[in-house]
Amino acid sequence: MKPDKKAIEMSAKELARYIDHSVLKPEFTEEEIRKFVKEGVDFGCATVCVNPASLDITAELTRGTETRICVVCDFPFGLSTTESKVMQAEILCKRGDIYELDIVANYGWIRSGKWDAVTAELKAVTDACHCHSTAVKVIFETDALTVDQVKKSCECAIAAGCDFVKTSTGFLTGFEGNGATPEIIRAMMDVCGDRIKIKGSGNIRTRERFLQLIDMGIDRMGVGYKSTPVVLGLKEG
Repeated sequence: MKPDKKAIEMSAKELARYIDHSVLKPEFTEEEIRKFVKEGVDFGCATVCVNPASLDITAELTRGTETRICVVCDFPFGLSTTESKVMQAEILCKRGDIYELDIVANYGWIRSGKWDAVTAELKAVTDACHCHSTAVKVIFETDALTVDQVKKSCECAIAAGCDFVKTSTGFLTGFEGNGATPEIIRAMMDVCGDRIKIKGSGNIRTRERFLQLIDMGIDRMGVGYKSTPVVLGLKEG
């Protein structure tokens, strides 16, 4: 959604509400998880985005703050069975403190043109999450797809009742890691309109790119723990 003022005119606090502060590296110690989650809370980010194993620490540190919890599910490959994905989502959402869940779509199915299967799987996960009032963001891994495949994937997510479409995991190998380019975000916007929200993630490391995407009308961005202070203008890149 287009903001009512230019991103450059926004305060750091206003800009932080666009950010899912990502704390997802598998090698993090508990001390590092605690440190980086707390930074996301201190910046006033919309959410901190964490792995399921980090949820207890994250719940402790976000309690009583404006920063909520986003958890990833079947991350980063999205290759569990549909039944397993649904079970994972239900276990996570039953906690009662999960604001949003980011599920990875089976992008091998997307590349194979299995559109009905993609839609059915996303609907099953979304229905499970919505039973617990948890919003769903679906990650397509857009760098592995053609623009046409991205557009068709957006239609699948809309049909499935998802709340956001999202570009990347940040963990893709074997392809160029372009992430949330203005071009792919524009292609998604052309399809999505006001029917579903858009989250950009991947390669949002500069303040220039961050502000540009806000001015385009993006709804949320996944920003790595190192880059959050940079895009907010609190630290030099």
